[in-house]
Amino acid sequence: MSHPIDPAARRADFSDLSPELALSAVGEAFGIEPDGSFFAYPSYANRVYGLRDDDGTEYVAKFYRPGRWTPEAILEEHAFVAELAAAEIPVVAPIASADGDTLPVLAVEGAAGETEYPFALFPKRGGRLFDAERDEDWLRLGALAGRVHAVGAARPFSLRVGIGPGLAGRYADEIVDGGALAPDAVDRVAPLLRRSAALVDEALARAPAPIRLHGDFHRGNVLDRADGGLLAIDFDDASYGPAVQDLWLLLPGPAAECRRELGLIVEGYEGFMPFDRRALALVEPLRLLRMVHFIAWQARQRSDRGFAERWGDWGSKAYWMERAVDLVDQIERVESASLGS
Repeated sequence: MSHPIDPAARRADFSDLSPELALSAVGEAFGIEPDGSFFAYPSYANRVYGLRDDDGTEYVAKFYRPGRWTPEAILEEHAFVAELAAAEIPVVAPIASADGDTLPVLAVEGAAGETEYPFALFPKRGGRLFDAERDEDWLRLGALAGRVHAVGAARPFSLRVGIGPGLAGRYADEIVDGGALAPDAVDRVAPLLRRSAALVDEALARAPAPIRLHGDFHRGNVLDRADGGLLAIDFDDASYGPAVQDLWLLLPGPAAECRRELGLIVEGYEGFMPFDRRALALVEPLRLLRMVHFIAWQARQRSDRGFAERWGDWGSKAYWMERAVDLVDQIERVESASLGS
């Protein structure tokens, strides 16, 4: 499985993209006339704008972070979402441009040279974040995941991230060898990252066959529509891996503390897809993988304009000591679960 990140472009950011340029590009590519109003959604990974056509139709435009994915990998995500929509799974598929393309590119000349911003346009869909409380709610979440996976299992991805052995090690190498660690944190944190990678690799070596996934299927990416049921949004992290990756993120806490919720999610899921319950042993290793991935993701963005405003203490000794505590806790949770299995 190829990794869809271009290392040479990792430090590109949105410094040269203004809302005015973004709205103009959307209007030209999709043949619409924005009425000039826009709303900036609170997304750091990408730039996401709400806009309205002069006929009152509302849209959401997403400008992808340069270099995070190749255009081909983004188009593979778009094709997956279109496939889900064709199967009447409740998702929001990208709109084709006037040229029939779902991923136009805006090239902007700035102080550091030309930067290309791939972008997509989606119809706006209303709804509120789904706050699962009742047994029925967890069943519904599981059923939605099962419906997505019933389509996702039909064929593989070729360009999206593969969640399998070696991935955690690549992230750990990126952090340790890429100079992100503070010098006085190396001796403490580097061995924890290496140990994390080894534990994740060991667990994923026993994972069931991979399928196409949402990849970031937490409750913040599920909307509840008063007259239309649940809606899965934001397939930006679509990946290829074990089905349980799209189940554990729904939980309100560690798996050992959420057995009832996890059981209901799986029950709802199995109404649409079979599930190998032995894969539940992957939940805490996958949580550990997510922790290591997030540190690596932050490390890639640490030179971005605006990064320090959001994560002001990133890279400090205090930051790394906090990450060390988090990693130790999760490593112990994984090791304890492994001993008890």
